[in-house]
Amino acid sequence: MNGQARQVQIHGGDSLGLVGSEMCIRDRIHGGDIYRNRNATDYSVNSNPLGPPDAVLEALHEHAGDIVHYPDICCQELKEAIGRFEGVSSGEIICGNGAAELFFAAVLAVRPKKALLLAPSFAEYARALVASGSDIRYYRLTQSDGYRVKEDILGEITKDIDMMFLCNPNNPTGELTDKPLLFRILDKCRACGVLLVLDECFLDFLPKPHKYEMAGARGTYPNLLLIKAFTKIFCMPGLRLGYGISSDEGLLSRMADAIQPWNVSVLAQACGVAALKDCGEYLEETRDYVENEKKDLIEVLSGKGYPVFGSKANYIFFQAKEGLYEEALKEGFLIRDCGNYEGLAPGYYRIAVRTKEENERMAAWLRRL
Repeated sequence: MNGQARQVQIHGGDSLGLVGSEMCIRDRIHGGDIYRNRNATDYSVNSNPLGPPDAVLEALHEHAGDIVHYPDICCQELKEAIGRFEGVSSGEIICGNGAAELFFAAVLAVRPKKALLLAPSFAEYARALVASGSDIRYYRLTQSDGYRVKEDILGEITKDIDMMFLCNPNNPTGELTDKPLLFRILDKCRACGVLLVLDECFLDFLPKPHKYEMAGARGTYPNLLLIKAFTKIFCMPGLRLGYGISSDEGLLSRMADAIQPWNVSVLAQACGVAALKDCGEYLEETRDYVENEKKDLIEVLSGKGYPVFGSKANYIFFQAKEGLYEEALKEGFLIRDCGNYEGLAPGYYRIAVRTKEENERMAAWLRRL
């Protein structure tokens, strides 16, 4: 293929002709490909529509001069801030260059022969497992069940499974798995020797996240690894900052061994600490804003006869006609074409909740369809 162009599927549905050395470019790019769609309003990425907290922007300026130093390899101050925010000890925390790095680190720490995934769900779980040579078993969510995880998932958790990934709320559907079922899943995983990696990256967008958060279960279930990130809720995707929580010190140690040193930059650490300081009002404002704006967009989609599923977080998952991605791009909107998710076909889409002005423009376009 040297010297020849080939088409690479991009998660947002775009394509990019590549020439020559291509090993540094992933076969798929997630939403947020603004670099090839610079004039589009980006509805493909689900970051906080309020933007980063003021404290984060101030920390960027205040600590810009610190880039002359190596980062704290232990992320000590950041771990202490996360510990206060989550109600856990700093020794139960591992920090990463975004949540995705921690998914890969967890897989490298366990080296599972076989893992259980939902379909559809976030693609990086499968990518990490494929990179490690693991076999994958899928629990397939269905439209007839509203893409909800049901009790029959317990039958898929068997002793030949080493690892399971579950996203709550799920991405791209935005559907939730209730806490009682999560505990039954954890019980079955513990009985079968399965590590449950629970992705809670969108949890803090929920009106009542405490109804679903599982950090309090970590002591009873050392087979639980929680993954969260600053990316979405604090609108910091460009800084790359995530963290994991587990009571299994051995697991965290093996994950740390799988990660390069100085993986979390000076600026990411400083901004993470700043984001978590007195963030209660910012989070409440975010939740109220998202719920109000999301309600209006869902009403427009439903009025057009487009089925909406889940959508409990800060994004909306719906079914519409094929080709909507291309139509949206012509109108200046970059939306997420979900047709390349495992378990989905063309005609499924996800849009973020953005600012009121942007959402009004989006709603006006949807009405014209």
